[in-house]
Amino acid sequence: MYTLTILSLSWQHILIVAIILLLLFGGKKIPELMRGMGSGIKEFKDAVKEEDKPAPKTDNQSSTTNNPSN
Repeated sequence: MYTLTILSLSWQHILIVAIILLLLFGGKKIPELMRGMGSGIKEFKDAVKEEDKPAPKTDNQSSTTNNPSN
């Protein structure tokens, strides 16, 4: 039975893609792009972790006092 694998890349394909990226962006721009991508992924992970945390309960009674000192 023939199965279709979407990302079956050999080392030749990866080499060709790397050469094309190097030609398009240049040697100095690629580390900046990867650094930006890494920081974007880190921010996304932090946002997901922040969303999973339960919201802390606030005590509204501590802000209002029932002290009639007039």
